[in-house]
Amino acid sequence: MKLPRLLVTYKVGAAPDDIEARARALAAEQSVEMPVEAIGDARVLAEVVATVESVRATSTPDAFDVTLGLAADTTGHEASQLANMLFGNCSLQPEVQLHDVIFPPGYASAFPGPAFGVAGLRERVGATARPLTCTALKPQGSTVAHLAHLAGTFARAGIDVVKDDHGLANQSYSTFAERVPAVQAAIAAANRETGGRTIYAPTFSGSPKAIAEQARIARDCGVGMALVAPMLVGLPVFVEMRREFGLALLAHPAFAGASRVAPALLLGKLFRLFGADATIFPNHGGRFGYSRETCLGIAAAARAPWEDLAPIVPVPAGGMSVERVPEMISDYGMDTMLLIGGGLLTAGDALPGRSREFVRRVRET
Repeated sequence: MKLPRLLVTYKVGAAPDDIEARARALAAEQSVEMPVEAIGDARVLAEVVATVESVRATSTPDAFDVTLGLAADTTGHEASQLANMLFGNCSLQPEVQLHDVIFPPGYASAFPGPAFGVAGLRERVGATARPLTCTALKPQGSTVAHLAHLAGTFARAGIDVVKDDHGLANQSYSTFAERVPAVQAAIAAANRETGGRTIYAPTFSGSPKAIAEQARIARDCGVGMALVAPMLVGLPVFVEMRREFGLALLAHPAFAGASRVAPALLLGKLFRLFGADATIFPNHGGRFGYSRETCLGIAAAARAPWEDLAPIVPVPAGGMSVERVPEMISDYGMDTMLLIGGGLLTAGDALPGRSREFVRRVRET
């Protein structure tokens, strides 16, 4: 019986005469990490050593798509070992990029996947047939009172999700224990005033012990969502947050650009597998260099049918403006959350009106 394998595609730089040998070396490096000819165990050779499934030339000279078959059991069916098998040692080889993974049927059941996804987040904020709206509390260094005031302003304008800037963590000038109850109270008061259902997503960061304490604080004051950078807190910690805390998870891409992994795979497919309900990414035309094609690929990976995993919400961000709302809705459709932070805060005293304009444009486009 053929055992299940992950089909993992890498982009590899090599001369045409060298690519076949390079592909076999990559297969050994990413599975047994030793010369295959030195292995005398027939079972290891048959079941554990990665197979070279295909080598395809690309339109770029001396660049090839190499697909390996990695034995599913070698991943241990947990996040850190999965990442290790996909891109452990070969992440140290500058000519190799991790491009995509096709998982065997049933593999995703070992992971929690999203708890809420598109439908669950829509229900929580009371949004049916429109994109969701999101903004950020900025700048880092602000007082707790200022951040709470901003949060109340955004909630009264009807913005669905108010998140911390990801730089807000547990600094002395705005500790998690002081900031989160104050901001949540301001949002709850605004919701009572308007009948709205704005939710708050504070930044969770630090050690597992610190994150557990943050979860306790968040639950005690009624927070329903967490902003988490999976690559900073660690993939296994992110998975445990999904399994243990009962919070919707908004995945932030900080540090996700520090390795050569295709954004659609990491931010769309893998973050979804590990439990994100929404995934932030830098939209094209903003402060970062992602192309439109890359961004559409992330959104597609976040929402594509995948066994029992719920689709999750793509969140284009990074220097967006209210004027780009129609374009973003055209690009990403209704099952999207539009995140505009600094583009609202630059309004100064006109912030309440600018925030209401953001909400209105999303609802009317």
